[in-house]
Amino acid sequence: MCALAAFFIWSSSIRLVPGSSSVRPFLRPAIYGLEVSVPDEAPEDSNQPVNSPQEPEPAPEAKATEPAAQAGAEQQQHAAVAEVADDDRRGPAGEPVRMVAPGERKRMNRRELLKLVPLVAVGAFAIPKFRQPLLDEGLRFSDWAAGGLFSRHRLAQTYSDHDAVPFEKFPYNFYDVADPGVDLETWTLTVHGLVQRPGDYKLEQIQALPKVVQNTRHVCVEGWDVIGNFGGVRGSDFLRWVGADTTARFIEVTCVDGYYESIDMATMLQPQTLFCYEMYGKPLDRGHGAPLRLQMPTKLGYKQAKYLDSVKVTNVLRSDMRGYWEDQGYDWFGGL
Repeated sequence: MCALAAFFIWSSSIRLVPGSSSVRPFLRPAIYGLEVSVPDEAPEDSNQPVNSPQEPEPAPEAKATEPAAQAGAEQQQHAAVAEVADDDRRGPAGEPVRMVAPGERKRMNRRELLKLVPLVAVGAFAIPKFRQPLLDEGLRFSDWAAGGLFSRHRLAQTYSDHDAVPFEKFPYNFYDVADPGVDLETWTLTVHGLVQRPGDYKLEQIQALPKVVQNTRHVCVEGWDVIGNFGGVRGSDFLRWVGADTTARFIEVTCVDGYYESIDMATMLQPQTLFCYEMYGKPLDRGHGAPLRLQMPTKLGYKQAKYLDSVKVTNVLRSDMRGYWEDQGYDWFGGL
């Protein structure tokens, strides 16, 4: 089979010389990675083929040196072919073009192909119709991976009072207005969904639950972070108090200023998650989310909704209730 293939390649690489009835070999360098050895032509006036049997039999010593001489000749021929090939392989501007030898092609394994994945990904991002679907899939994968790695038993770092910045240096941050005009005297928190005791709860009722005070780091997606002092009731204590189904998947919250957010149940049950109503031992001021906000040291700042108006326990998130920033392309899990 190999001999037949070699003959086919050799026969496809010959050409007729105009004005002559003889067939002259024409070598095409590195055709399919094979080298073709073509015998010299016999003189036209000779009746004997090349390597005639009438030639004298070589001496035994000559026979011993024939393999070495033949190998040397093959190496010289290979070098000559490679030189011709290198000279002929030029691009449109005359630049050299490197051809991949058969041995190198065998080394193009799966690992080499994986190296091309980033280039393919970058190329896909350059195509507008692929860009947004790729980003959406990337965010979904990020949320899935972050949720799988999260453990509500793993605590965020806490700090001493000395590490907390003074209240005056804790930044104010808001998405619309710093003070949406909450009526603090009549404010109530509406609780509904998968709970045994739905209803409207006053701030005094929430404050009657055990209070937790902690110094934790607040991290903003904009790039700044600060250590502050926060007080409030644990999310897990509040949910159990209202009879929430803690096997449900999500908590949805709405805010007086129109903001909205959703949080996974595991984060709500993490012992450092607070329904926060105090900072630095004083009631929340209006700029920091009075009268009640979420404070979660395991989440980025945009997940920690302020000016809370309602809380819903659910297994299904509405498509328009994932979160104000999440519905504009932010990561839903928002974990640290």
